[in-house]
Amino acid sequence: MALLDPVPDDDGAPFWEYAARGELRVQFCAACDEPRFPPRPCCPHCQSFDSGWRRMSGRGRIWSFVVPHPPLLPGYAEFAPYNAVVVELAEAPRIRLVGNVVAAADAPLNSVDPARLRIGAAVKAAFTEARDGGLRLPRWLLERA
Repeated sequence: MALLDPVPDDDGAPFWEYAARGELRVQFCAACDEPRFPPRPCCPHCQSFDSGWRRMSGRGRIWSFVVPHPPLLPGYAEFAPYNAVVVELAEAPRIRLVGNVVAAADAPLNSVDPARLRIGAAVKAAFTEARDGGLRLPRWLLERA
């Protein structure tokens, strides 16, 4: 079994189209200007169906993280221990994305020592090609403060 790739749906398709260009964008409500993630047709704040996509800087902070250890899915076992992080975006703190902190965009999942991770650590998005070559996945690089 290999690593799991996301399966885009109609609502999230623009997220993946922007990611393919190396852009981190988040859906915003065109009526009340509230960001929303995951993408969906209706705003949970004002119930408007009008939306757009706003480019983010790609900067954020680690809001939470875990370090999975075996037993794991077979495709992930060779990378243990690795990290899985929840990142709070700088421009939209209520928006949190899940990913991995890596040493470089194309580095393996275990390329950053988990002991280096801290809640609140500054990170920046980087994009790597998924296994199937059809998607580019956001990952996170530690920023030096």
